[in-house]
Amino acid sequence: MEHFLNEHRIMFGVMSVPAKALATCIILTLTFGMLGAAGQIIVHDIIPTFYADNTTSEISASESHHDNMTTGEMDSKSSSDRGDLFSSLSSTVTEPEDKPFYADEQFVWTLRWSHIHLFGMGIIFIFMGVISLLLDAGLRLRTWLIVLPFVGVLIDIAAMWLKGFVSPIFFWLHLPGGGIFGLVFVYVSLRALWEMWIKRPHAG
Repeated sequence: MEHFLNEHRIMFGVMSVPAKALATCIILTLTFGMLGAAGQIIVHDIIPTFYADNTTSEISASESHHDNMTTGEMDSKSSSDRGDLFSSLSSTVTEPEDKPFYADEQFVWTLRWSHIHLFGMGIIFIFMGVISLLLDAGLRLRTWLIVLPFVGVLIDIAAMWLKGFVSPIFFWLHLPGGGIFGLVFVYVSLRALWEMWIKRPHAG
């Protein structure tokens, strides 16, 4: 029965041209979205992580600007340098505050980033999961192609929380997290386009 269903399921090779065009537009749209997300990660996460020390040194070098900043503003500036691996200002060293943890700027920012990232990437890989179902591939491979991106997204989100509240070294978890869903996205997209427009359909 399983063999029968696998032989008669819908695949890209037997789909109509309008269906292939729709799938292609979805893949291309998601690709541009992923490129935009990668750019945002580089600008708002990777660059501040590795170059926050330069910003703090510039603040120290500018005495006039330093004199005009209050202690609260300096603390806010330091906390915005989230996850810096090389700065002496570690995000794990925080001064006690009167406000509860859920009102802390770092917590609010991380919570906002997490739910936006989870919803955005989740929607992308829901679409990619449907595309994976239509690939001319084995059951086990298609299952892994569906599950792995969601695992990668969860690792990526966990890295943000761990590096912000445990240790900046957890920044490196972004590599396996982002690498998993990035590689799966590229593989599924290229394979789907190949099966739709290049691969010859099975005879008979």
